[in-house]
Amino acid sequence: MDLPRFVAGLFAFAVVTVGAGSSVAAGHPAVPGPAPAPSTVSAPAGPDVTLRLGQEAAVQGKDLTVRYTRLVADSRCRPGMQCIWQGEATLAFLLKQPGRGESTTAELHSGFRTGPQATSFAGSRVELVSVSEDGGEATVRIS
Repeated sequence: MDLPRFVAGLFAFAVVTVGAGSSVAAGHPAVPGPAPAPSTVSAPAGPDVTLRLGQEAAVQGKDLTVRYTRLVADSRCRPGMQCIWQGEATLAFLLKQPGRGESTTAELHSGFRTGPQATSFAGSRVELVSVSEDGGEATVRIS
């Protein structure tokens, strides 16, 4: 291999490498960073509250937050389709008592066939009331 071609190739490699690094500085990270903090809504105990995926509700008057963390499974009948069984969605929630540092996770179901629709934590009941068609929003009742 001749030296001028080797040096030219090395120079081209360096330019590409430095150029790729500059995209990180420009705000386009090559590797995803930590997940953003969830948005929090204040919710009174009792009435239904709708949470977007990743959003949490801080329950007024209680040491409790409820975060909709993910759509675990969704076998519901899609709009415009005819289905023999309605199906159901399974959603995961993170329940926390920030003042005590306690937390637990719960999977709640939109139907009654395969799992619970409600759970209890920190002296409160959290019930899944409904799920949007795309699973991006969950309505819960906290009492």
